[in-house]
Amino acid sequence: MATDTAVPPVTAGAPTPEVDVPALTTLLDGEYAEIRDLVRSNLATYASVLEDAEELGVDEFRERVRELVVEMAATGQTGMGFPEEYGGGGDIGASIAAFETLAYGDLSVLVKVGVQFGLFGGAILQLGTKHHHDAYLADLVSGKLMGCFAMTETGHGSNVQALGTVATYDADTQEFVITTHGEQARKDYIGNAAKHAELAVVFAQLEIDGTSEGVHAFVVPVRKDGKVLDGVTIEDDGRKMGLNGVDNGRISFAGVRVPREALLNRFADVSPEGVYESSIDNPNRRFFTMLGTLVQGRVCVGGAGINAAKVALAIATKYAVRRRQFEAASDTEEQLLLDYGMHQRRLLPLIARTYALHFAQDVVRTQLHQVFSGIKDDEHTRRELEGRAAGTKALGTWHATRTIQECREACGGAGYLAVNRFAALKADSDIFTTFEGDNHVLLQLVAKGLLTDYASEFEDMDQLGMVRFVTNLAVETVIERTSVHKLLERVRDLLPGGDEWDQEAGLLDSEYQLAMLRFREEHMLAGVARRLKRGIDQKMNPGVVFSSVQDHVIAAANAHVERLVLEAFVDRVESLEDGDNKVALRLICDLFALTTIEADRAWFMEHGRLTVVRSKSISREVNRLCRQVRPIAVDLVDAWAVPVEMLRSPDLLA
Repeated sequence: MATDTAVPPVTAGAPTPEVDVPALTTLLDGEYAEIRDLVRSNLATYASVLEDAEELGVDEFRERVRELVVEMAATGQTGMGFPEEYGGGGDIGASIAAFETLAYGDLSVLVKVGVQFGLFGGAILQLGTKHHHDAYLADLVSGKLMGCFAMTETGHGSNVQALGTVATYDADTQEFVITTHGEQARKDYIGNAAKHAELAVVFAQLEIDGTSEGVHAFVVPVRKDGKVLDGVTIEDDGRKMGLNGVDNGRISFAGVRVPREALLNRFADVSPEGVYESSIDNPNRRFFTMLGTLVQGRVCVGGAGINAAKVALAIATKYAVRRRQFEAASDTEEQLLLDYGMHQRRLLPLIARTYALHFAQDVVRTQLHQVFSGIKDDEHTRRELEGRAAGTKALGTWHATRTIQECREACGGAGYLAVNRFAALKADSDIFTTFEGDNHVLLQLVAKGLLTDYASEFEDMDQLGMVRFVTNLAVETVIERTSVHKLLERVRDLLPGGDEWDQEAGLLDSEYQLAMLRFREEHMLAGVARRLKRGIDQKMNPGVVFSSVQDHVIAAANAHVERLVLEAFVDRVESLEDGDNKVALRLICDLFALTTIEADRAWFMEHGRLTVVRSKSISREVNRLCRQVRPIAVDLVDAWAVPVEMLRSPDLLA
């Protein structure tokens, strides 16, 4: 197959930057370059798992994935986030970086690692105390002890507070009795449950003397020597759309007794006599504090989605500079796919958005590391982290789904062959949009944070509680906190130089780009608050009010996160020393910003921030940027340093 990558001349006056690929890789890898290289090396070593996923039956593939997870654990890559005294690396940020990079490979291995070390291990680390750490961490870090994270139920996923599993305390025996009340309360879709887990961290309603103290987590044995224990029923969820190397299952408990010490008691405990004790008096605050410690999962999944998109884009971009189609610009030779304007439009903005999300993920990872390492750990910072993690996870995983599909189509029939990776990428990553939180629910969490401004008196509200707060005649407080009543005045701050500045500023002015996204966010948030108030003034039911504005809530949250993503990208570019790599990143930063505005041009035009003439100018500028980025497209995807063994795709890249 031809490999000629010659391109048409770049627009006059806009020289093509010469990308230093190794230097750009170093920039992207950041402080965790060493751990990322370790993961890349392991991926290359175990590359045969990509073939195993296609050729082995479900049972055999599950065993193969388990073996790989244990072997990788021995290299240290999976335990980076655990304390050194238990065999870990003592670095939360490094553990996230390792997990993100692992997404270049087989995603069943990735998810198995996430279940074992992120969810199961993370729950024991973050919710347990020294007793639990001493009992379990060393063995789980090594992979000797396999476990699962039993939160989701058949009847309840996102609404964790309504879980139906019950843990009743028996003071006479100083035990908790774990019971599943009906099919809707069985733990479902639980990774590691069907075959390999010996222990489960079970989330259940704690009851003492008939009083419910809310959802708490317990360590519950479910197998010994491979045999399911008495009182525990485990069913296999069977074959799934993807991730068939992960043994998802359903678990039910029939009066299973565990000792009092099985309660993960960092935030609450029960005395031998049955007295409930907690350092956090407010039940809602206690619940959200407990769940907040598990935010690492969302950060991991968001980063994994972004990196899965990188694999798809690397394959599709490299294919597009090899595959020829039609004599469009020559009578003697067919044209390369990536020299077509439409193909550039399909792939290059996705590369730009991937870079943008990469830098936004860097911000979230740093915040997580600072909070969980105690560098900057206060209530406001934790709430801000939760919102940012939720939003980045939503946008990152939706981006993965969209990107993988577009790249598959961009590779035509060849992209449909399983050997070329898109089949597995599509099937295995599809669940990312709904696990660790359904993306729409997560964006509602983001919006709640915006409406309450992370104020302590509102932190513990769920959706209905937020609306009820509005019904208590405090809507003006909400509006004050969102600065809605000053929106028109704020426009002048957002758009320096007067109200018409946004009509006159250069399209490639990052201040203009940021001002547009900031205005959209502020205006949408204002609309949410006003619509809430209008519904309450009309004496509507609070639940009905919230449901009626839900679409607006999601749009406002999405606008907020896209603004954060652009800010992260602009900040990173501006921090670089002058040079060709900075020029290259500035090009794709502009491409991301303008395609984001272009995608929502109807909203900007409806709200007077975009004229028809300027809208057309933005589209022309996007096309011009695509032509400028075209010569460096391969360099940009090479900088992600996806191991060649992970690209595979012999039919596409030969």
